[in-house]
Amino acid sequence: MPVEWQINALSNLGLLSRFIGMLTDSRSFMSFPRHEYFRRTLCNLLGADIEAGLIPNDEALVGQMVKNICYANAKAYLGLARS
Repeated sequence: MPVEWQINALSNLGLLSRFIGMLTDSRSFMSFPRHEYFRRTLCNLLGADIEAGLIPNDEALVGQMVKNICYANAKAYLGLARS
């Protein structure tokens, strides 16, 4: 799967935590399922990495990384105002 391959490639390079996630036009009705698919794929891969012992089993740390990838990194990259 292309999404899994890209996430694994970024993870192997050590840049996954800085990834700005999946950007699409959020006004499109079809963007919601795409973003949901991306988030589920990301969480499945991170869960597999935790089970394999590749990343720490720390819910707060990994949860913050998921939040950053799915929202905060793109917000900071695009220079959007803080809310």
